[in-house]
Amino acid sequence: MSEKAPLLHYRLTTSSGPEPKDVSKPSVAKAGRGGGRPDDNTAGKLGVVFGVVIPTLLSMFSVVVFLRIGFVVGQAGLYQSIAMFLVAYFIITMTVLSVCAISTNGALDAGGAYYMISRALGPEFGGSIGIMFFFANVCGSALYVLGLVEAILSAFGSPEEGAAPVAGLHQVLPSGYWWSVLYGTVLLFLCFIVCLVGAQIYAKATFIIFIIVTTVLASIFISFFIVGPIVVILPDTSVLNSTSLSNASYTGFRLHTLEGNLLPSYTADYTTGAMMSFATVFAVMFNGCTGIMAGSNMSGDLKNPSYSIPRGTLAAVLITFITYNMLSLLAAWSCDRHLLQRDYSFLGDINIWPPLVTVGIYSSTMSAAMSNLIGASRILYALSKDNLFGGVLALVRKTSRSGNPWASVLVSWLLVQVVLFAGKLNTIAGIVTIFFLLVYAAVNLACLALEWASAPNFRPSFRCFTWHTCTLGILGCLVMMFLISAIYAFASIAFMLLLLMLIHYLGPISNWGYISQALIFHQVRKYLLMLDVRKDHVKFWRPQVLLMVANPRGCTGLMTFINDLKKSGLYVLGHVKLGLLDGLPSDPLQSHYDSWLSLVDHLNIKAFVNLTLADSVRHGVQNLLFITGFGGMRPNTIVLGFYDDCTPQDHLQGKILVSTGHGLDAVCPTKEPGEQRSPFFPSVRGAEEPKDLQEEEYVSVIADAVKMGKNVTLARYFNLFNRDEVLVSGRKMGGHQSMTGPFVDVWPLNLLRPDSCGYVDICSLFLLQLACVLQETRAWKQARLRLFLCVEAGYSLQEEEERKLRVMLKELRISAQVQMVAWDQVVALHWQRRGGRERGNLVESTQNEERMQGEEEAEKANGIQTFPNNAAQLSDEYICAVNSLIHQHGAPKPAVRFLYLPRPPADTSRYSAYLHQVDLLSRDLGPTLLIHGVTPVVTTDL
Repeated sequence: MSEKAPLLHYRLTTSSGPEPKDVSKPSVAKAGRGGGRPDDNTAGKLGVVFGVVIPTLLSMFSVVVFLRIGFVVGQAGLYQSIAMFLVAYFIITMTVLSVCAISTNGALDAGGAYYMISRALGPEFGGSIGIMFFFANVCGSALYVLGLVEAILSAFGSPEEGAAPVAGLHQVLPSGYWWSVLYGTVLLFLCFIVCLVGAQIYAKATFIIFIIVTTVLASIFISFFIVGPIVVILPDTSVLNSTSLSNASYTGFRLHTLEGNLLPSYTADYTTGAMMSFATVFAVMFNGCTGIMAGSNMSGDLKNPSYSIPRGTLAAVLITFITYNMLSLLAAWSCDRHLLQRDYSFLGDINIWPPLVTVGIYSSTMSAAMSNLIGASRILYALSKDNLFGGVLALVRKTSRSGNPWASVLVSWLLVQVVLFAGKLNTIAGIVTIFFLLVYAAVNLACLALEWASAPNFRPSFRCFTWHTCTLGILGCLVMMFLISAIYAFASIAFMLLLLMLIHYLGPISNWGYISQALIFHQVRKYLLMLDVRKDHVKFWRPQVLLMVANPRGCTGLMTFINDLKKSGLYVLGHVKLGLLDGLPSDPLQSHYDSWLSLVDHLNIKAFVNLTLADSVRHGVQNLLFITGFGGMRPNTIVLGFYDDCTPQDHLQGKILVSTGHGLDAVCPTKEPGEQRSPFFPSVRGAEEPKDLQEEEYVSVIADAVKMGKNVTLARYFNLFNRDEVLVSGRKMGGHQSMTGPFVDVWPLNLLRPDSCGYVDICSLFLLQLACVLQETRAWKQARLRLFLCVEAGYSLQEEEERKLRVMLKELRISAQVQMVAWDQVVALHWQRRGGRERGNLVESTQNEERMQGEEEAEKANGIQTFPNNAAQLSDEYICAVNSLIHQHGAPKPAVRFLYLPRPPADTSRYSAYLHQVDLLSRDLGPTLLIHGVTPVVTTDL
């Protein structure tokens, strides 16, 4: 062979380190620590040397050891060469530490790096990296085969037509594109046969190749000491237009030769004409440092993976590091700089038997091609077995009786054959190396994520790593990617992100566990501890809502509306199941959470779910109010559906869950005739079926919430609320005003206490705040607030109250349309009921009320919870008149109304009367929120 072949030819063969993969045994779910493998059937398994050291050495050496040493030393000099090796090995050592850590935390299955990344970072990240790793191995195998073909033709190929005559009798092989494809096909078919038979034959073949490479290396070291000074004829393939010497000297060990090779001397590459620099030489040299995961990918063949992988991989890295540096030193000490720069295959010229180096190049390249082919097949088999791409890869799951994935080997071979037709793959050579570096960065990221998540089950037996080493490994790989080619680096990252999104949206849900969940938990717990309730301030108040849901089938409209109302606050769906744990074998609620969470996804709301088991609805709500939330994230507002006689409607009938494809029908037929089941939620309550709670208990729930300092909201007629229709039709209201949004009506006066004329109490401000919060959400930006101020004609404080209200709205930065509502006739009904009390006494009544409220606030400040006497003798006629007044001022029809909800009476015997009054007040008003606020929520301070 002519060892003077252009560097470009061999550059194609060293684009990436080969990655042999796991043995062809059936994949079994493995658990536990690394090395925890069955004791049986271990006689034929491999130890540290044959299972890890030899595959990793062959992966890292490849042909670089024969063709790159002279190039690196000749261009960079000995000092910078050693510095390059130190930097390169520092980067890969950080990655090796991560590989060792992950591989000793559990037994690996087929797929190697893909398996490690996917099980640590989830299917999206692992699947995208796995696809890239697969294509990198396919292209890598083609690159090695093409490089070997070009090396063979350079030695034994006959000149093409029009070229110089035959130089020797050994140059007999026909040349040309189709002849090169034919030679490559034959060589690839040999690799295919070896991989198709199984990993055992592959292991034997690699052992033979390892013996050959070791012999060649030994001859090279011996030749440096035996061969005397000679003159080497330089190759005549230079593309440089120069009149430099056609020969150079091998001087043997000479001090002046070493001194001449210490410092860098960057020149143009004689095979390509490109000017070399530190970055370009470093990028070429770094290709020989890849292939570090060959041992971890053989975990299925190892007797004790947790013992073999760390020791074998680190030993191989150390051996290659020493070998590269020793060869660099010997070359710098004995070879003229001109020889190193103009003859990259000088090791064959100075060898005691030159053909031996040629054999080493051929055998190592053949080994690399086989490694990439079997590696690609194992990755493809792992991807198909994980079913990340549905039925697309179903055919490649087929295996032989011994477990060899022959279908994956066949498909990989065909793809490599297709790549061979592309001929010279200069462009692909660079991006394949980028792909491998991206995989190594992902392994570091996986180890870093596991370390940061602080999961108790992440306790690898290999402990010589920290998050610092993982971070350095990530940064090192990324820097090398952009150093080799910034364009290819950006392209590969973009390709990975595209695959990640495709798998995220189209792939199935896995049960591997998601590291993102562990990281989120770790961070959320830390920040929840930092969320100090003692530092709460009214200007940072936001609604944190607990919505009590009896059956979600009948209140999907309310659930979506409260999702808009929460304003980035806490939103919890609460449900009480009646029953006792006594006598039950297990908690019956645990199996219900999946259904509720599926509904949350279906409605596209941002809510938590909290279910409880209690002997009554009241006790269940108390439990939820006590225990829901953590630290500063606790509900401050409870929302209840209204207690009336309306028959619930099923809004989920016929709906389909997008995530699972299952229907949400209340009753689904089963295979058994006559048998039916409810997969998600029970059917809605019929008109004749009794309710789970009585009126007194319902009002007691309201009173309990007020006692616990929670704001209370009663939602009525939200079975008529359709969010999409409201937001779309609201823009069409007002005829020609196409930009008019839906109206939100606010009645801030306690209409059940007509002797109260104050608009600036806590509850009224709470109404305004919630209405303003709703308007600030993106979907309700076009909504218009209408504020109704009830006044009496001739009332002396009318103008003052209106002025105070407008000033307050301006200070609170609330944009609302204020409308004055005269309700003299309505109030007259109230005074008539109270025995003809003169309206002139209204001021005195107001003063008495303010005095009573002052006393209540003083008692509340002292820790005593009191209830105002709301048992005023209100007639149904008066309340119906108020209801009619609200109806009259509801044009155009509002999307939702906000009404003032008075406190329940202290006398429990008046609970039914209280509920009856609230019922009459809000009857037939459409979607309505009756709100009682107990906490200050607004401020004018900056």
